[in-house]
Amino acid sequence: MIYHNPTAAYIHIPFCRRRCYYCDFAISVVGDAPLQNSSTMVADYVDHLCQEIKLTAIKNEPLQTIFFGGGTPSLLPVDKLATILTTIKQYLGIASNAEISLEIDPGTFDKKQLQEYLSLGINRVSLGVQTFDSKLLEICGRTHNVKDIFTAIDLIKQANIKNFSIDLITGLPHQTIEHCQHSLETAIKIAPPHISCYDLVLEPVTAFGKQYQPGETPLPTDETTRKMYQLTQQLLTQQGYQHYEISNYAQTGYQCRHNRIYWENKYYYGFGMSAASYFNDLRFNRPGTRKTYYDWVQKGAIINVPNLTKNDYLLETLMLGLRLVEGVSLSQIAKNFGEQTKANILTCLKPYSEQNLVVLENQKGETRLKLIDPEGFLISNTILATLFEKLEV
Repeated sequence: MIYHNPTAAYIHIPFCRRRCYYCDFAISVVGDAPLQNSSTMVADYVDHLCQEIKLTAIKNEPLQTIFFGGGTPSLLPVDKLATILTTIKQYLGIASNAEISLEIDPGTFDKKQLQEYLSLGINRVSLGVQTFDSKLLEICGRTHNVKDIFTAIDLIKQANIKNFSIDLITGLPHQTIEHCQHSLETAIKIAPPHISCYDLVLEPVTAFGKQYQPGETPLPTDETTRKMYQLTQQLLTQQGYQHYEISNYAQTGYQCRHNRIYWENKYYYGFGMSAASYFNDLRFNRPGTRKTYYDWVQKGAIINVPNLTKNDYLLETLMLGLRLVEGVSLSQIAKNFGEQTKANILTCLKPYSEQNLVVLENQKGETRLKLIDPEGFLISNTILATLFEKLEV
C-alpha cells in the first residue's frame, strides 16, 4: 500500500437557502435572509469546524489544495471564511501556489464579495448553474433563475477571476436533448476554463427520488441520457476542452487539482459535518447533523474505524482511477499488488477489450489501463462491477 501525507483539505459549509429536489447532501436550510457574523448558528459551526482542524492537524508539508463545498459556501460571511483559512494556515500550512476553490451559487454574492475572496487567497470558484433553462431550474427547486446566472458570470469576469468552473446536470425530469444542447452551447459562449457535467442520480431520500422512478417519464430514457453524454463529449472536445474525467472538462492548465487528489486515491483531510477524509489508511465520514457533529468534536474528534485492507485499496484505486482519461497504471498495480493481480484484471476485462471499450496504452514508459471515451465511460459502472466481482473473491 502507498503511504503519503495529506496535501489537500475539503471544508464542508452546510448552509443553503433551501434544499434542491435532487440533493441528499448534509445541509442546514437557512432561508433567504443573509447569514450574519453574529448568528449563533454560524458562529457555533465555524467554532466547531476550527476546533476539529486543531484536533486533527498533523505537521507536515503545507496544503496544495483546499476546497470549500456545501451546501452553499458563498452564503457564509467572508469574515468567517477568513477565520477558517487562518486556522488552516496556522495548523496545517498553505502552500504559496495552493489551489483554493469555493463553490458559489448565482444570486448569493456580489462583486465586493468576490474581490474579498481573492484577497483571502481563494483563486478558483465553481458556479452552480445546473441548466440554462428557466423551467428546468424551477423543476429542480433552485433558488436562482437564468438572469441570475448571467449576472453571476458578469461579476466573476468583472472581478477578474480567471479560474472558474460551471456545473451542469443532465438527465433532469422533462429535460430533452434540445435543452442539453442549449445549455452546452450557452456554456461554450461563456467560455469558462472548466465545465463539470453530471448525470442526475436519484437518491431515495430526495424529493426527486421519492417522486420519480428511473427510466420512467418525465425522466429522460436511458437512450436519451446516453445521447446527452455523447453530445456533451462531442461539443466540448470540439471546442478544445479536454475530457479529463468522466464528468469533467477543462482547458489546458485548468484541471481541478483538488478533485484529482480523490481520483488518484491520495490522502486528504475532510472537515465539517458529513465531510469525508482519507488518511492513515482510514476512510471516515463525520456525523451528518450539526448536533451530532458538535458532540463528536467536543469529545475529541476521534476517528475510530477499521483500517482499509490491501484489497480495499486495490478496488478503490481501480474505481477512482478509471474515471480519469489516462486510466490507471498497470505497472504500479503490479508493483503494489503483484503480477497475478495484474493478470487477473486483464483476464477479467478481456471481453471489454475485445469490444474496444477498454484499452492498454503505453504512456511515458508505463502501461496504463483506460476506458475509451465516451463508449467505455458510458458503461463504466458495468465494467467496475465485473472487476469487483472478480477481485473481491
